[in-house]
Amino acid sequence: MQSRFQHQLGVEHLTRPTRSRGILVGLIGGLSGTLVMDLCGAGLFVMMGAPASLAVTIIGDAAAGFAAAIGFTLTGDAPLGVLLHYLIGLGLGALFGAAAARVPMLQPGSALKAMALGILYVELVSQPLLVAAALILQMTAAELAQWFGISAVLHLVYGLVLGIAVFAGLRPAATTRG
Repeated sequence: MQSRFQHQLGVEHLTRPTRSRGILVGLIGGLSGTLVMDLCGAGLFVMMGAPASLAVTIIGDAAAGFAAAIGFTLTGDAPLGVLLHYLIGLGLGALFGAAAARVPMLQPGSALKAMALGILYVELVSQPLLVAAALILQMTAAELAQWFGISAVLHLVYGLVLGIAVFAGLRPAATTRG
């Protein structure tokens, strides 16, 4: 009875996060996640003896290859890869934040649930992009194993950061009793 009464008064609306708040928190989480993921990736690639920009170079080259397949000319390499990587990170973050704000089942009740949802989300959503890049660049079996293995680890980092940011941003403010 009380919850129905609260709903009629609009009190429930005041306690649930808005979609715009979810999008904003998701954008912050997506940007933060992409930055942390790129820093971890750069360090990993340097330790492997590869250029720090390897991941974004692959992304840029795959995008240029896709553009060429549909009749456009783009210069690939790292600059295009950085642009696309950050746009994708922001977009995926905004979608996750909006969903977490408005879908009750996805609302992170704990930091652990938020991190798990963030990881699961990014690992699933990134697969079509990873497959597309592998097909466009015609990767060998060894390159495929390395591409998917490293991507899984780096996307795990992104998902953790995204989940934590969305959890922190959508958490109800603590109330004080007077």
